[in-house]
Amino acid sequence: MTSDPLLQLELPGIRKLKSGKVREIFDLGDRLLLVATDRISAFDCIMPNGIPRKGEVLTQISHFWFERCASQIPNHLLARAGDPLPPELQPHAERLARRSMIVKKSQPLAIECVVRGYLAGSGWKEYRQSRTVCGIPLPAGLQESSELPEPIFTPATKAETGHDENIPFAEAARIVGADLAEQARKASLHIYSAARAYARERGIIIADTKFEFGLYDGKLILIDEVLTPDSSRFWPAAEYQPGRSQPSFDKQFVRDYLETLTWDKTPPAPALPPEVVLRTQGKYLEAYERLVGRPL
Repeated sequence: MTSDPLLQLELPGIRKLKSGKVREIFDLGDRLLLVATDRISAFDCIMPNGIPRKGEVLTQISHFWFERCASQIPNHLLARAGDPLPPELQPHAERLARRSMIVKKSQPLAIECVVRGYLAGSGWKEYRQSRTVCGIPLPAGLQESSELPEPIFTPATKAETGHDENIPFAEAARIVGADLAEQARKASLHIYSAARAYARERGIIIADTKFEFGLYDGKLILIDEVLTPDSSRFWPAAEYQPGRSQPSFDKQFVRDYLETLTWDKTPPAPALPPEVVLRTQGKYLEAYERLVGRPL
């Protein structure tokens, strides 16, 4: 097991286009290289120490879902998980192993495509106030973590910093156009429903998730990461109980630890103790093993 997390990455001779909370994006000319680091954020702050192998988990789960969903919608992958790296990346093969994707250059849609199947997070907060989620009316009597009568599409704006903001579907249609918005909604609901059924059989409830779509040769494709513990709420099905918040497969131990501190949730963030790092790593690895059926 790797003991040192990959927190920063520079590839001499290869131009970095962007460094996000977790991913580094490099320009390969007619393609992009996406690399998932082991950085972890909570309350919109990046922790000074990461979770070893987290980037591997995110990348390999994404590869799994991209291949599984390929018959439903095309995606941005140009290489499979086990394919060798191109020659220019071979000198960096050790650092890129299992945490990189070579993808098409697409034009990302300017909205986040969120699907909710359960009542949690900001959706639960809104429901308590107005019995709606993103303006969509829901039945009375639902509890925190209740399963919704059917999954709902709740798009959001993309925020470079801070939180994305939920928007009505009509606003999403105004931003990207009615036809693209409808295509994205239909694809999001279809992929989520199929993935949720698959994961449920393996002991994971996918409560909600966020998809990214882009345009490539004028057609909608699935991009970025897909159905990972970072882009979704994964709950252990055996412990599911409506009426309360649920244990999860992602940053639960990190958030729980941070809530015990006097930290004001602004940078600089405090370092995570070894036991929190280890337990969090274990949950990410468990999510992969349950979904794929073998250890990473």
